[in-house]
Amino acid sequence: MPHSPTFARIRAEVLRLVALIPEGKFTTYGSIAVHMNVVARHVATVLSRLTEEESKTIPWHRVVSADARISPNMDAKLAAKQKRLLKAEGLRIDRAGYIQGADDHFHVVGVRRNIRWSELK
Repeated sequence: MPHSPTFARIRAEVLRLVALIPEGKFTTYGSIAVHMNVVARHVATVLSRLTEEESKTIPWHRVVSADARISPNMDAKLAAKQKRLLKAEGLRIDRAGYIQGADDHFHVVGVRRNIRWSELK
């Protein structure tokens, strides 16, 4: 299924930003979205459609819901994998999936960018 040029640019930027999240840190779908001037659903869609190879190289597990929680909407096996990967990086996660001491581990993506993706050449 071919994607629009706009989606391709958004996808590339999401992947670039996620790749910059340092080990032991996390950010949210929303913080990436605000920085990019898109909605959080765009970020979640990109990350939910990673290829198997991308999943091995892009630290997708470092992106969580706005409340510093592993998404309750995620497939249970994938959520367990995300929890395992985050714990391996030193983050503490409670039984409900919330990252403990979130302020100490939050990665700031950056300020809102004034981008109109459909107008980029």
